[in-house]
Order: sequence, then structure tokens, then C-alpha cells
Amino acid sequence: MKNIFTLLIFLFTYVTYGQVVINELDCDTPSTDDKEFIELKSTTPNFPLDGYVLVFFNGNVASSTANKSYFTISLNGLTTDANGIILIGNTLISPVPEKIFSDNSIQNGPDGVGLYLGSTSDFPLNTLATTTNLIDALVYDTGTTLVPTLQSLLGVTVQINENANSLQTTQSIQRKNDGTYETKAPTPGANNDGSGIIFNGITIAVSTVDKNEGDSFSITFTTQTNVTNDLTFTFSLNNGTFNTSDFTGNTTVTIPTGSNTFTTTIALTDDIVDEGDEVLKIKFGTIPSQYNRLNDNILIRVIDNDYVVAPYGTPLNPTYGIVSSTAPAGYYDSLEGLSGAALKQAVQNIIANPTVVHAQNYGDIIDILKKADQNPLNSNQVWLMYVEKPRSKLDFQDTGINTGKWNREHIYPQSRGGYTDGTSSIPDGINVWLPTNADDILAGHGDAHHIRAEDGPENSLRSNKDYGLTGYNGPSGTMGSWKGDVARAVFYMAVRYNALSVVNGDIPDTTVGQLGDLASLLLWNGLDPSDDFEMNRNNYIYTWQVNRNPFIDYPDLANYIWGAKAGQVWHFNLSTNDFANLKVNLYPNPAKKTITISGLNEMATIEIYNTIGAKMLEKNFTGETKLNIDFPSGIYFAKINSGDKTVVKKILIE
Repeated sequence: MKNIFTLLIFLFTYVTYGQVVINELDCDTPSTDDKEFIELKSTTPNFPLDGYVLVFFNGNVASSTANKSYFTISLNGLTTDANGIILIGNTLISPVPEKIFSDNSIQNGPDGVGLYLGSTSDFPLNTLATTTNLIDALVYDTGTTLVPTLQSLLGVTVQINENANSLQTTQSIQRKNDGTYETKAPTPGANNDGSGIIFNGITIAVSTVDKNEGDSFSITFTTQTNVTNDLTFTFSLNNGTFNTSDFTGNTTVTIPTGSNTFTTTIALTDDIVDEGDEVLKIKFGTIPSQYNRLNDNILIRVIDNDYVVAPYGTPLNPTYGIVSSTAPAGYYDSLEGLSGAALKQAVQNIIANPTVVHAQNYGDIIDILKKADQNPLNSNQVWLMYVEKPRSKLDFQDTGINTGKWNREHIYPQSRGGYTDGTSSIPDGINVWLPTNADDILAGHGDAHHIRAEDGPENSLRSNKDYGLTGYNGPSGTMGSWKGDVARAVFYMAVRYNALSVVNGDIPDTTVGQLGDLASLLLWNGLDPSDDFEMNRNNYIYTWQVNRNPFIDYPDLANYIWGAKAGQVWHFNLSTNDFANLKVNLYPNPAKKTITISGLNEMATIEIYNTIGAKMLEKNFTGETKLNIDFPSGIYFAKINSGDKTVVKKILIE
């Protein structure tokens, strides 16, 4: 009797845990891999998947993580449908997956995926593939490279090519009824052979164009076929800080018998609170089992009209002298009367003081930039440095897709600095920090003084290049309002960290610990003076890191350490921002063939540079002077020196 009971337990266990298989996989989809999915099928319908986990393994034999896990998905709480199907994938999959994962999560192969009994904790990152507790596995690719070791580890003998028909981005790998696989057009959420129950799909139709507080808009729900009984369900708009106080309208849907559509109108509340831009999410509530969602989780931006405008200008239209330095009294006193190496060391002693300075992590940088790089014209946006325009704070890049997003640009690139991924990407706030010093190079990974908000694709384009004539010079057609900013950030890094330096010339992009071009950066430091935007930034970062960028407070310090004044004694009274005190006019501006200088009666010099820093003209003059400037149309910088004072002005030549 005992043996029979044991056999029954074995058979029950085998039937329960052996009836789920990997039914379909789409690992490579058009453009940005935003329609990836994996589908499971159970022998019996409505089968609970508690205690199961999907584990994806890297098959790249050239990688140190070959045959090891890179992504796991817990299946707890999920149940297959009336056809025994469960769909897991990206938000753009239709019908809507029962569980969503981020875009571009599944590698194209050669790789593998296993369905296991267990939990995600059983498969920490880089766990070697195994057949222990394995229910089903698939080894796949989009090329011809075979990975026999991974096949062996997962107990499979066949590797399936999603590109077998040379249509990898438009086809998926699908299990046939005999257990073999084929590639054809994806069939998410349905039996691969077209059999089974056909669900009545419901679609949400709405204009996703950005809305303003106070706007009203319609949402229409439509079924594929007319309903045979009244269909009633609810939907929600809540998402993050957007909640029921932010709108009014009916959120219950009733499609009457014989019809297939229902429309409701939502009115957005126009309050007087600066909550920042928000995103509402149109999301289905529970729907009857004979229906499925063809789309869901639809996001709409709600623009807050209660934003704050700062009293100072953007880097593109800078102001000076409105924002004052918050450096404590005596912060720079130790520099007075020093020169050469002693001056540079004294600067480092301040900004890398191990008893004072805080090291924050890379995750904290997101919150820091939302304030430090806030657009002066709209507090709900950040200012993107290279492309010289604002973007909503909401558009931070949190997936592999960077189009239309902003991210964190390391002015001294990670690979060049030697601190790639040197700190945690999980923010822990202003009150959690580590002590640091001049030898703590990993702190450079999260040092906000050289990290700026930037357009994602432009950040990628800059990559790890030097700056200067033969290096990176920014997007075509922009005004170069960022050039002084990056110069002063590089100068800061070259003093703050012992392992870093700034050097002359264009050096290989793989060079660690050196960044160029010093001559260009010194020029940019003068042509694009420190403005109120930078000073505000310096002040805010100081509240986190308890150090400042001295080259923003005193831009001329760079000349005393690396430039024309190297070796001269530093005195504060000779190091003010003289550009704010020299009164000079250039007109007409925009100009055509000539321009007139007025406002100076003493001997002076004018130098005109183009946006990449090439000198176009240099001339001495006295009093009101008319100059011929037969240059190509574009933006130029005029640097005027008189005595110990300097002013830089932008000129537009038509």
C-alpha cells in the first residue's frame, strides 16, 4: 500500500510539473526590440504557475559570462488562460502580456532560456545553466553560431534559428504540436496552429498627444465583435503622483448588448500647485475571461502650467552676477599668494579634503541633475548641454532606448577616467555618502561636477572623445554655449583626482587618465565665461558633495595652473570676472559684411573665433572702429581685451 501511495505522488508530481512548455519566443523585433515576448503553454487550461521561474542564459562563448544567467522572470501569481497560454513580454505586444518586462531585455542569441521550478533567488546573476529542476528549455539564435556547451548544460540537442527564413525581426520561434519548432509570423497569446478559443479583444483608443492641465479628452473602448451581454468593467488613470484628485470623469465602462463601443470624457484638473509634469496611465481593471486586452497601460503626458521661472538665463542666453557663490567665508583663502604646483595642490586640498568632501553614487546623480541642470525657463525640465535645449524631467532614459530621452553625460568619460560603473546605480540620498580623497578614483563615477543632463543619442555620439578642433565639437548649428562649461569641468577633474590629467593635443580615445585638448579647453574657458546657470549648479552640487568647482567661482585659475599665467602668483583681486565690468558695444548684430565696435577709448584688441575655436581675425584698435568681417554665415565669438579686462560677445553673421 505504501509503494502504491508513493507511485501516486510521483505521478501527480510529474503531471503537475511536466505539463508546461516554452511555446513561442520572439527575441529580435524591428528597430528597438520593443515587441519581444516569450509564451508558455500548459496542457490543462487555467494552470497556476506559482513556483516557476524563467531564466535566460548568455551563450556568447567569447564572454566571461558564457552559459550563465543574465535575466530572470518570476511566474508567481500568474495563471494560463482557457487555451493554456500565458504571454510575457514588452508593453507594445498585442494582446497585452500578463507580465511586462523592459524593452530590449532578451538577447538575440546565441542564447538559451529555461523554465524551472524555483524562484529568482535560486538564480542570481551569472548562475551557470543547469538541468536541475528544469522543466523545459530552448537554445536559440539569429545567426549560425552554435553553442553546444549551453545545449549540453540545458539538456537540449537542437538549436533553433529565428532567422531561418531571413526574417528574424518579423518572425518568431514557435513550437509545433509534435514538439519540434518552426519560424513564422508571431502568434502571441494564441495557439500556434490557430486552434482553440477565440477571445473578443478590447481596444482603448485615445489621443496620446500631450495634455495640459484643464484639458478634456475622450477615451473610446471598442470590442472586436458585438457583445452578446452587457459588458461592464472599470479602468484607472492613476500613475505615480497622478491620482483621482487630478481629474474628473466616469471610469466605468458599459458596452450594451449588441454594441461594441463606449466613449467617456475625462477632464484634467487645473490646480495652482507646481506638481511638475505628470503621466497618467489608462489601465484596464478586471475584464471577463472571454475577453482580452489588445492594448493597455497607455501613457499620456500631463503638462503642469504652474512651473517656476528662475531669475537667471539659460546657457544659450546667459546672465551674469544674478546668482552669487555660496562658498563659505574663507573657502579659498589658502590659495592666496601661491603659484605653480603649490597653487594646484592647494586647490586639490580644498576640493578633495577627506575630512569634508562627500562621495555620492551614480544613482544619486539623477536627482542631483534634476535640480542642478533645471531649465531656468521651466522648473519641470532639464537643460541638455550639447544640444542646447530643454527636455522634460520625466524623459530620463531608464531603458536601452535613448531616442527622445536624456541621460547622464560624463564630461570626463568613464572609460577615460578609469571608473566605469564604479559606484552603485541605486540612489541612496543626500544623507548617505562615503568619505573620499584625491586617490579615490572610483568616486569620479558619481561626481556631479562633471556629469550633465544630455540628449541620449548625442551622448552616444560624443562617446569617449577628446574635446577640441580634432575631437568633439558638438552638434552642427548649435552655438557652443556648453564649451566653457566642459572646460571648467575637465579642469576640476584634473585637479580633484590624482589619476587624471588634461593634456595638449588629440590623444587616442582609449587613453586612460588623460583627456585633451588643453589648448582648446583654455580657449573655451575664456570664450564662454562662467554664467549664472553654472554658478547655481555649483551651489547646488555643493549641498550634496560639500565641495565646489573652483574654476566656476574663479575661471582664471585655469590660466594660472595651465595657461598663459602659469607660474604667476595668484591674487584674488586680480581674478574677478572682468567681462562683467568692461562696457563695449558691437553693432549691427546680426551683421553682414561689417561690424562696428564702440564704447572704448583706450587701446584694445579684438579676436574673433568661430564655433569650433578657430581664430578668424585679430586686430588692435582705439576708439570707435569699423571692421570688415567677410565670413561665412554663422555664429562667432568676439573676445575684446582692454588693459586687464576682457569681454566676450556673440556675433551672428547673416
